[in-house]
Amino acid sequence: MTGFRVREHRVEVPVDRADPHRFGSIEVFAREIVDPHRAGEDLPLLLFLQGGPGGMGPRPVPGGGWWATALRTHRVVLLDQRGTGRSSRVEGADVAAFDDARTAGDYLACFRADAIVEDAEHLRRTVYGGRRWTTLGQSYGGFVTLTYLSRHPEALDACWVTGGLPPVGATARDVYAATFPRQLARNRALHRAFPADVELLGHLADRVAAGGVTLPTGEPLTVERLQTLGMPLGMSTGIDDLHWLLDTALDRRGEPAPGFLAEVASRTGFAANPLYLVLQEVIYHSGPREPGWAAADELARHASFATGARPLALTGEAVFPWVYEQVAALRPFAAAAEDLASRTAWPALYDVDRLAANDVPVAAVQYYDDPYVDLDLALTTASGLGNAQVWITNEYLHDGLRAAGDTILPHLQDLTAGRRTVTSR
Repeated sequence: MTGFRVREHRVEVPVDRADPHRFGSIEVFAREIVDPHRAGEDLPLLLFLQGGPGGMGPRPVPGGGWWATALRTHRVVLLDQRGTGRSSRVEGADVAAFDDARTAGDYLACFRADAIVEDAEHLRRTVYGGRRWTTLGQSYGGFVTLTYLSRHPEALDACWVTGGLPPVGATARDVYAATFPRQLARNRALHRAFPADVELLGHLADRVAAGGVTLPTGEPLTVERLQTLGMPLGMSTGIDDLHWLLDTALDRRGEPAPGFLAEVASRTGFAANPLYLVLQEVIYHSGPREPGWAAADELARHASFATGARPLALTGEAVFPWVYEQVAALRPFAAAAEDLASRTAWPALYDVDRLAANDVPVAAVQYYDDPYVDLDLALTTASGLGNAQVWITNEYLHDGLRAAGDTILPHLQDLTAGRRTVTSR
């Protein structure tokens, strides 16, 4: 198959289902694709739940991607989760328009997994006549999957999860206590692969710390922001990609090169997906919690991540309060983000009793070296999830679905169909 047929769907949903009139309505968008040779067939539905938070559904291209495998058997629904892509994307101006931080925080709190699940249910009932579907949850999409199983298991034929079993029962502090050491391991992998990059990163950090390095956006570059170039180290191409970025980092005078600074501004600016950072810790909050910034507190416990430490350690998938001052696209969210961080009680995202009694077939793949979703926390969740099988592998990193979807997807499909089993967790 080299192409697909496309249909677009739009549904209107309230921002806040508990008080539909408070914030009004937004539009949720989904793109349905199908093999053109099978467009007239009554194929089963596969709902893709994108990673994130704040990531829109993939824009598929003919001839490649995991969807090429999925379209052999399914009609695929690519959902732009609320606040992303064409689903009434949340912009800084939207949040800045609120009169106070508390109200803005209340608005942003309506963009979590519980709301995404209800949007999907509305789409399923109104567009697809209530037909059950299978879900494929990548990364954060796995978090959404377990919320779906907690609330509407009757809607689901099966669930496939790639690198995204959430830490049910754990706090954001628990998550970062586990993932920061994994990120340090990814730094060591970078050093082993490209030892000269260690010295180069140190040189860049020293030059940035001295001051006067400005990004093309007009923002001063800081060492903290430089360190966030480590976010992609959990991806299959992350180390190589960073190496080639550093390959042209310096100009002939030994100064940070304009092209390098432009790329740093783009990679660390989050203008395209501000919710990714704004909701980064919020997606873990379920029930009572300690207030504050969990990742920042964990960072302070690791001298290796200090801005003056050498070799310079690059940080991973985490948000720190300084981004709301240093990153222009995030400044409108600053007060609301602080309000969200101060909250001590959140609605529960998961029903542990319902998950324990789950009878929907669930197949998940988790990756040994993934610094984004801790394996031990994921396996603790799996132990409390009924009818679930977990395939554990070190062949792939967090983006295994993108890198090897033609292998991973059939494996998960076989697990839920009973054609394959895993022998241990």
